[in-house]
Amino acid sequence: MALGRGRPVTYNARVARRETVGEKRQRAVSVLDGLEAAMPDARIELDYRTPLELLVAVILSAQCTDKRVNLVTPALFARFPDAPAYARVEPTDVEPFIRTCGLYRAKAKNIVATARALVAEHGGQVPLTRDTLAELPGVGLKTAGVVCIHLGGDAAFPVDTHVKRLAYRLGFTTHEDPDKVEKDLQALLPRERWTLGHQLLVWHGRRTCFARSPDCGSCVVADRCPKKGVRATAKA
Repeated sequence: MALGRGRPVTYNARVARRETVGEKRQRAVSVLDGLEAAMPDARIELDYRTPLELLVAVILSAQCTDKRVNLVTPALFARFPDAPAYARVEPTDVEPFIRTCGLYRAKAKNIVATARALVAEHGGQVPLTRDTLAELPGVGLKTAGVVCIHLGGDAAFPVDTHVKRLAYRLGFTTHEDPDKVEKDLQALLPRERWTLGHQLLVWHGRRTCFARSPDCGSCVVADRCPKKGVRATAKA
């Protein structure tokens, strides 16, 4: 097949270009099975001990690596052990602890505002209803979904940059909007596998299916992936 000049292409002929909904669901489950077998220890990589610590860590992780977040949170969590501790201070008091996380001023502002909302409206506790969480400053549906699925709250399939990229390459969605991507993934996979499915796609995106040069040669589900949007120069 001729490759378009400098254009993303689909070049895995082993995966049919057109599938029935049932066939796509079977392939999605098979992909998840393959990833789970290869990464049985897949889990969230942010360090936390309480629901509030998880919420704050996820807020900090926006446009920042989990590794960097884990470096700053021990001192932050020691200084601010609960929502009232954050609520009593100003964002400028939080900023020095998170300065290396990127967008630290906006994040400090959102963390303090969220803590004040938790104290005023939720008794200082983190709600586990996704829509309620998403209304907090700086949270949104993705962050709310991540918090919920790891704390036993509402079921969700949160879509971050890795999940979005892999869902497209695997041919599970054609959408750019994260909310629409999530709906497509939820329609393909059983509800009880959404949490693990999210984590497996995140891990695979960080370790193999990189944004710029995916390592298709070592991918355990390469035979089930149409490689949509992947250039022929990807590692094969």
